[in-house]
Amino acid sequence: MYKELLWIFTQLPDDYIVLDTETTGLPDENGPPDIVTLGITVVRYRKIGASVEFKIRPQKPISAEAQSIHGITNQQAAEFESFDAQWDQIAEYLKDQLIVIHNASFDWPILQDHVARYGLSMPPIQGVFCSQKAAIAWAQVMDLSCSHRGPSLDALTKALGVEDLRAKRNGIHGAKIDSKLTYRVVEVMKQYGLDSND
Repeated sequence: MYKELLWIFTQLPDDYIVLDTETTGLPDENGPPDIVTLGITVVRYRKIGASVEFKIRPQKPISAEAQSIHGITNQQAAEFESFDAQWDQIAEYLKDQLIVIHNASFDWPILQDHVARYGLSMPPIQGVFCSQKAAIAWAQVMDLSCSHRGPSLDALTKALGVEDLRAKRNGIHGAKIDSKLTYRVVEVMKQYGLDSND
């Protein structure tokens, strides 16, 4: 139903990466939050080729609200490696890739902020695709709950009948798990859109 509104998903290549972050909180008067974990799922021929998670020591404290979402305490995060120490590994995953992010307007500026803060450089990429923004028109006509950013990953997971990977963790978010969940949602929406062309 209204599968033509998923046309944008059918334009995605078969190879891309999905990126997700868990952070210290929301942007505030002191600027963007810090990354606590960064997950990347590598997609090759529409299948998961690899999935990794980088645990990053934040410079800012983790808010109580953020801790309740991802379950990582300040004590735990203090043991993680710094962002700059892991950047070369992260950058290698990003290089020359199309990067899919659910809520790119949140995650991408935070990543850019970290790169600038540590005086690092972003590798060349193909671009950034926001699966949340791309799903707005379809979600609205399907009467799914939408914020101004678009439908949440939870809303799409439920509407599309995708296995909820967060359920196994009592709803706790994780950068690696959420990048895998985004991949599953994106591929279902892509297939829906392709089926409408039959």
